Amino acid sequence: MSVICPRGRGIDASPFEYRDGVEIHRYLLQAAEGGPIGYIREYATAWRCTRRLIRRISQTRQIDIVHACNPPDFLFLTALREKRQGALFVFDHHDLVPELYLSRFRGRRDALYLLTRVFERITFALADVVLSTNESYARVARERGGVPAERVFVVRSAPDASVFRPRLPVERLKYGKSHLLAYLGVMGPQDGVDHALRALALLKNERQDWHATFIGSGDVFDEMVALRDNLGLGEDVDFTGRVPVAEVLDILSTADVGLAPDPLNPLNDVSTMNKILEYMAMELPVVSYDLREARISAGASALYARVNEISHYASQISQLLDSGDRRSTMGRDARTRLVDELSWPLSVEALLAAYGSLGRQARRTARTRMRPSISR
Repeated sequence: MSVICPRGRGIDASPFEYRDGVEIHRYLLQAAEGGPIGYIREYATAWRCTRRLIRRISQTRQIDIVHACNPPDFLFLTALREKRQGALFVFDHHDLVPELYLSRFRGRRDALYLLTRVFERITFALADVVLSTNESYARVARERGGVPAERVFVVRSAPDASVFRPRLPVERLKYGKSHLLAYLGVMGPQDGVDHALRALALLKNERQDWHATFIGSGDVFDEMVALRDNLGLGEDVDFTGRVPVAEVLDILSTADVGLAPDPLNPLNDVSTMNKILEYMAMELPVVSYDLREARISAGASALYARVNEISHYASQISQLLDSGDRRSTMGRDARTRLVDELSWPLSVEALLAAYGSLGRQARRTARTRMRPSISR
């Protein structure tokens, strides 16, 4: 097996690594900046580097399966030659790219939006199997993508519950306050970090017994740090950037509430937020807007604010801070729900079923190729 991906930092920065029997090929990629043109530049680089590495790998061995995760939706272009030579194509559907475009760029149904719809449709048409992260995405694959139901498998992503589990709290992380609030995740235009900060500014007017830590990075990181300062939250909110998992676990083990401020938009309403699942694994009650897939994930382990109403979001945080017993009950229920209903081992069965389907397709193809032709 060979994996192709962008370079990270630390141990993930080397261009090549052989780990646990897997070849890992990495390329340099600069994150998108400057609106749609920045994304075109990033995705074009990803396509060019991925295509180059696939060709290098194919010179030494036959490629039987190409498993591509979006975005972007045009990575099928990197595997067309292999597809023509008999390789099977797995589309690992992590984002609704048309909805992502609308959510990031204020609903612009322009030529680039239409292009995202074209690429999505072609990708669905070429896929031998589609892996969807939730039932909302699976419905898109079946209805908008026209993929037969038997070729669509829901494979949820979830944290490793043996790693994401509560530790002893680290009191210094509360900065002398009674409560710690935590945000974990990507900070993009559609992720609602600005909603969280504005809600905390309202909360500060009512109570000062809390500190908040925002973990992660993204396109709007610097903008959000500036917004924090403009709102007068410089002493109340810290931004860690990306940190090691051990530090993440310490912060979440100390926190009293997990923040999921993703506002209602075409993407967020139907997307499963990894941060919610990670909070649940750490026995953290969640405050979220009332989004469809957020409710499916968190159930009763979250309080839901009216969509995009920042003042109500702030009041829901305050309500949770006022009741330690309620937080404890919601946290225990969250962990139980994550382990029993949403954990990765449960998705392994669906993933194996998807690859079993590929195996059956490969055998049918092989029999067809071996069948002698009859000339008339």
